Amino acid sequence: MKNILITGSTGFIGKYFINKYNKKYNIKTFSFRKDELEFLDVENIDIVFHLSALVHQMGGASKEEYERVNVTQTLSLASKAKKSGVKHFIFMSTVKVYGEENSLAYTKVFTCKPQDDYGKSKLKAEIKLQELEDDDFKVSIIRTPIVYGYGVKGNVKNLINLVEKISILPLSCIKNKRSMVYIGNLCHLIDTIIQKQKSGIFLASDDKPVSTTKLIELIAKNLDKKVYLIKIPFFESLLKLVKPSFHKRLYKSLEVDNRETKKILNLKNPYSLEDGIKFMIKG
Repeated sequence: MKNILITGSTGFIGKYFINKYNKKYNIKTFSFRKDELEFLDVENIDIVFHLSALVHQMGGASKEEYERVNVTQTLSLASKAKKSGVKHFIFMSTVKVYGEENSLAYTKVFTCKPQDDYGKSKLKAEIKLQELEDDDFKVSIIRTPIVYGYGVKGNVKNLINLVEKISILPLSCIKNKRSMVYIGNLCHLIDTIIQKQKSGIFLASDDKPVSTTKLIELIAKNLDKKVYLIKIPFFESLLKLVKPSFHKRLYKSLEVDNRETKKILNLKNPYSLEDGIKFMIKG
């Protein structure tokens, strides 16, 4: 049974992974907020799974704070792990390293041009981690789009609340493509990487992207809520002018092509998009 150290264990992904795999692995946790890195003992740890991060902040965070948490802390932990004989370091990254919404699907080899401090800090951490890699220290990097599931917060939760409260929405016939990953599929990917001891960059995603219109329909179906989607002339143009960031999330595409990841790992997602939405709503 492998010994795993998980940072960020109280977060959305950490809690799910521990609940799902606590009988498969010996799991130890570490918190950068509560614990001191200098006192961390990783002598008998096989794998460090690093989830702790400063994620995109709607209210804003300084470039220095993103650097401190996402780069400096990550490299300090990885360096300590390597010196202590840990063989495998798994880093949770983001598709934000590629940039923002795009008409083309992102692949592993797509040129990274992050646009915000969050994406820039994650890419910098990726590069520095890969410099630490050698035959005795594997580094696995997982780039994720939006992760969703029961208890999700952020934009997906806001959309669920919108569907719950409003029966008529001017969001009909949106044909964008947004990749998402159900938390069960993401943790299955992580488990596969651990079992196969694979290093490299991996893209996490459900098997197919979803449009905003289709996502709303699936949410409404699982809420047992009747929602009428209509098309209002000039609504999109007005939203783009008044709330450009909101417009991007609703109308633009951000697609991940994870076919290479699935091929390398011989991976099959255990849950469909429809499964994921159902479990997100109903638990």
